[in-house]
Amino acid sequence: MRSDVVVLVNPTAGGNRGMGVATEVVGRLRDAGVRVKLVRGRDAADAVDVARKVVAERPDALAAVGGDGLVHLAVQALAGTDVPLGVVPAGTGDDLARSLGIPLDTATATATLLAGRTRTIDLGRVRDEWFVGVLYAGFDSAVNERVNAMSRPRGRLRYDLAILLELRAFEPLRFLVEMDGEESQVEAMFVSVGNTAQYGGGLRICPDAEPDDGLLDVTIIAPVPRRVIPLLLPKLYKGTHVTHPAVRMFRARAVGLAASGVVAYADGERIGPLPLHAEIVPGALRVITP
Repeated sequence: MRSDVVVLVNPTAGGNRGMGVATEVVGRLRDAGVRVKLVRGRDAADAVDVARKVVAERPDALAAVGGDGLVHLAVQALAGTDVPLGVVPAGTGDDLARSLGIPLDTATATATLLAGRTRTIDLGRVRDEWFVGVLYAGFDSAVNERVNAMSRPRGRLRYDLAILLELRAFEPLRFLVEMDGEESQVEAMFVSVGNTAQYGGGLRICPDAEPDDGLLDVTIIAPVPRRVIPLLLPKLYKGTHVTHPAVRMFRARAVGLAASGVVAYADGERIGPLPLHAEIVPGALRVITP
């Protein structure tokens, strides 16, 4: 059982429920005799700095209590170290927890943090930034851009509204895609590069991705009529879209993407405009799983 755990919290995660979840986690850990330190950042950059400082003290684990964004920040401090990541989901999507089999229930996730096994997984790296889940550019990243520009409504409803608004405006994009040195030009609506299977609140965009196989899974969805996209969504949630004629799947160790006016996201966080180059880094992260 782990005896020294640092808990990194995003208080605003999941509609401001992060601190409440963190308080429960700290209480459960202390009841189990664990030495606990609770930390938070003033903003994203500060959260990474705080995480790096506590990781340098080599605790038994750094537990991220929040959503995918906080896990992404914690990974920036943990990558390449022997300190494992623990995850107690408290966000709206929690795709990284789901992809790694981490329980969504606070009590069970805390029990996993205490006594779960440590698994070594790969990370993606782009522009000196690490990602553990999915890097994406296209319709989905345009939705993210729109969501971030909206103040209302809150929660999942804002994301659903952004999808509807983007459907009215989005045009297919021409990408230059390079995979392990082989270049091709493609017209696409989605280009997703996955270390894990899902993103966007349960969309299994790269359903066969394994986070410890030393490869990135690439999903390219060619242009389809706008009316078809809502019909594709149920398939994306199930991971059965792979049989659709517009979908192509690849695997590579390194992926380059270029397109005019397109912004990329990874783990739900803004990476910036294309072009970019992403690569897989095998065994870069230790994570506590059931």
